[in-house]
Amino acid sequence: MKGVISITFLICCLLLLLESSISLPLCIDSRAPFTLNNTTTPGFCPYNGSTCCNSTEDAQIEKQFRMRNISDSACASVVKSILCARCDPFSAELFTVQSTPRSVPVLCNSTIPTNSSQSKAKEEDFCTQVWDTCKTVSIVNSPFAPSLQGQAGAPVHANATKLTELWQSKTDFCTAFGRESDNSSVCFEGELVSLNKTETAPVTPPRGVCFEKIGNGSYLSMVAHPDGSNRAFFSNQMGKVWLATLPDQGSGGAIELDESSPFVDLTDQVYFDTQFGMMGMAFHPNFSQNGRFFASFNCDKSKWSGCTGRCACNSDVNCDPSKIGTDHGAQPCQYQTVIAEYTANGTASQPSLAESAKPTEVRRIFTMGLPFTSQHGGQILFGPDDGYLYFMMGYGGGPGDPYNFAQNKKSLLGKIMRLDIDNIPSATQISKLGLWGSYSIPQDNPYSEDEDLQPEIWALGLRNPWRCSFDAERSSYFFCGDVGQDLFEEVDLITKGGNYGWRAYEGPYIFNATQSPGGNTSLTSINPIFPIFGYNHSEVNKNEGSASITGGYFYRSNTDPCTYGRYLFGDLYAGAIWAATEDPVNSGNFSTSKIPFSCAHDSPLRCESVPGTSLSALGYIFSFGEDNNKDVYILASSGVYRVVRPSRCNYACSLENATTTTSPTPSPSSPSHANRWSNYSGYLFLQFSSFLLLLLGFM
Repeated sequence: MKGVISITFLICCLLLLLESSISLPLCIDSRAPFTLNNTTTPGFCPYNGSTCCNSTEDAQIEKQFRMRNISDSACASVVKSILCARCDPFSAELFTVQSTPRSVPVLCNSTIPTNSSQSKAKEEDFCTQVWDTCKTVSIVNSPFAPSLQGQAGAPVHANATKLTELWQSKTDFCTAFGRESDNSSVCFEGELVSLNKTETAPVTPPRGVCFEKIGNGSYLSMVAHPDGSNRAFFSNQMGKVWLATLPDQGSGGAIELDESSPFVDLTDQVYFDTQFGMMGMAFHPNFSQNGRFFASFNCDKSKWSGCTGRCACNSDVNCDPSKIGTDHGAQPCQYQTVIAEYTANGTASQPSLAESAKPTEVRRIFTMGLPFTSQHGGQILFGPDDGYLYFMMGYGGGPGDPYNFAQNKKSLLGKIMRLDIDNIPSATQISKLGLWGSYSIPQDNPYSEDEDLQPEIWALGLRNPWRCSFDAERSSYFFCGDVGQDLFEEVDLITKGGNYGWRAYEGPYIFNATQSPGGNTSLTSINPIFPIFGYNHSEVNKNEGSASITGGYFYRSNTDPCTYGRYLFGDLYAGAIWAATEDPVNSGNFSTSKIPFSCAHDSPLRCESVPGTSLSALGYIFSFGEDNNKDVYILASSGVYRVVRPSRCNYACSLENATTTTSPTPSPSSPSHANRWSNYSGYLFLQFSSFLLLLLGFM
């Protein structure tokens, strides 16, 4: 019956409105918004700065609008703005509620009951405006049909209809299509989205961050145990992995770790040098049940028979290995980057109890020969929502990416890859598909929309991503620190198919390559995503002569409430720490500041400055880590440090309650593998003595 809405339907709509949304600029297809150049400026949909629509998509929207044949000019204007909302930088949020795509953006509706004390009903909200303007206007293929609500791809009404013929009342219409605008969600009000700034995070950075030293070892990677306990894995560049027990906050204890008894020793396979070694490790989300874990490392084919793989410089990317100049006496692709799978099965009654693992490789996930001896990244981590393995790969070395690998869509250098390691194809399939190892390609990887891309690629145009992480509270915030060349160190918000500019750009600056045997990429041929924040080399300690960013984590522990929600990152050489603050919350707009830090007076281990340098007690910052309590760690040349309560360093924090004990260590659990639903290294070393060698080989 026309206009009659079922109680069930209304209840469903109301449940959708209760969702707490996460907002940041993101397009419907999970890509980041981009800036159009002059040759592709759309003529139908307005935009300001960035957009989610290119000229082709803009023309398609205009065609859809014309086909609706709306005679009333006021209603036509409203419908145009709604159709063009697909180009809004926040379109992913506007057109998706509880992971369900919608045909119409969520309209601002101040008449919806809310518990927010900050909400004040407006005399006229946009949903009411749409109703009042279009309720008696005939619209061909109306996007407001009840059958289309929440169904972006559903068939539309072929005949001209009015809102009063589709909906019983304005209340019913706005219940289905509207929601209240607040700081945790966005809604459409006829213009580009602007977030409510009445409630924002404090923009003043913390007075300082307090650390305690809890370990003397020098490690490159830290991964919390997947069972949720107070344990973590630490690995060094030489190829050893240890399982450690972490002390409770405030306990005065240090890391319990036996250096003489590693969890697994892969040094026979790993080639270690200033630019090479074991660069990352990742444990399967279901490790507690299946015992699967993965190591990312470099090998030398002249020293290990298992070091075999196709060269990244090959005919597919118009690169001839025989013409690549050698460095450090190495031949092209003598060194390989490898991801290998191992198992903890068989060493204990169940994997979660295992204290050691077999060093025998179970499966070769990925192998690729390196054209040069630097800039090859190497971190691996699992996506928190999709369960896929992300692999961060640098451009491969050489002065200024001479072969332009990072922009070459057929090359895997200078890319972030996304691999399915749970569905392993046969050897025949691997060969037929031209894969670099034993993995499958997720169907929603960007190649499905850009056939020029290699299917493994998730994002491109990276120089040398060193340490990436997903925000524990907002998995869409996937941040990577990308090491710069001459001018700028950057942090990028990684999105599906995003192009981060290198080597056409270094951060926000145009980069002019001195060598280009592999050709150039014109600035107008790409839509680069510029850094979400970063710093110039001039901002770091000039005495060290260089800069190299180390990506970090969003701080999500209650230990330091004045740092909560800020992104902490550092610089390898400067021993400096920055805090990035988002304002307003969930907007994607960040400001950064270098923050002071101190070592707690009651630190379990004594903090001392590095002899012979002007650096702090931290020394050189190799990496950051996060445990299952979301406490953040710094892995430095002088040891392992953890962020603790500000008062332990006499930093004032009005939010800290010194009498409140910290959260108890979580009990072991076995999180199940997340369902699949849509949504640097070369500079590191173990011992301070290798710093001079690293500096000599930096470029």
